[in-house]
Amino acid sequence: MFQLLLVIIYLAFISLGLPDSLLGSAWPTMYQEFSVPVSYAGGISMIIAVGTIVSSLQSDRLTKRFGTGKVTAVSVLMTAVSLFGFSVSHSYAALCLWAIPYGLGAGSVDASLNNYVALHYASRHMSWLHCMWGVGASLGPYIMGFSLSRGQSWNMGYRYIAILQIALTAILIFSLPLWKKQGTDDTGQTEGERKAKPLSLRQIIGISGAKEIMITFFCYCALEQTTGLWASSYLVLRRGLSAETAAGFASLF
Repeated sequence: MFQLLLVIIYLAFISLGLPDSLLGSAWPTMYQEFSVPVSYAGGISMIIAVGTIVSSLQSDRLTKRFGTGKVTAVSVLMTAVSLFGFSVSHSYAALCLWAIPYGLGAGSVDASLNNYVALHYASRHMSWLHCMWGVGASLGPYIMGFSLSRGQSWNMGYRYIAILQIALTAILIFSLPLWKKQGTDDTGQTEGERKAKPLSLRQIIGISGAKEIMITFFCYCALEQTTGLWASSYLVLRRGLSAETAAGFASLF
C-alpha cells in the first residue's frame, strides 16, 4: 500500500508540471485574441508566482491541520478548476483572476508533497519525484501543440489539461485512506510531527545555509520560468515558426 501511495504521489507531481509551460506555449496565439501586448504574459505569470509563494509559506500549517492527503487533493482540485477557468476565458482580466487560485493551489501541493516524501521515503525518491514534474512540464506544451495542430484553439489545450487534473483529483480523493499508516493520526502524521511547531519566515531564514539556497533557487527559477514563458513567443515572432510547431519545440526545454 505504501508503494501504491508513492505511485499516486508521482502522478500528482506529473500533474503539477503539466500546466507550468502551458501559458508560454499558448501565448503567441492568446495575446492576439485578447489584443494585448505580448509582454502581458509576464503579468499573469507573476500573479501565479505570488500565489505560489503565499501558499507555500502556509503549507506547513495547512498540512499539520488537515494532513498531506487532503491538502494535495484540494490543491489539485483548485488548479483543475483554474485551468478550466482559463479555457473558458475571453479576456485578459479573466485570466488574471483565474491565475490567483491556480497559484495558490500549485504552491500548497508542491511544498506539502516534497515534505511528505522527505519524511517518509528514501532520499532517491526525491529525485524521481522531480523527474515526474519534468515529465509533466514536457507533456504540457506537447498537448497544447497537439490541440493547435488539430485546428482547435488554445482553449482546448487548457481544457485537456483540466480534464487530466480532475481525473487525478478523483484518484487523490479515493486514495485518502492510504495516507494513514500505523502510528499516525487521521491527518497521516506521527506524534513527533504533530508536536513540531511551524517555523516563522524569520526562523527559516536564520537556518544555516537557507539564504544561500534561496538565492540559488531564485536564480534557477528565473532561468527556468523565463525560458518556459518566452521560448514559444520567440520562435513565433522572431523565427517565424507556426504556433503549434513552436509549442512542440518548447516542450524540449
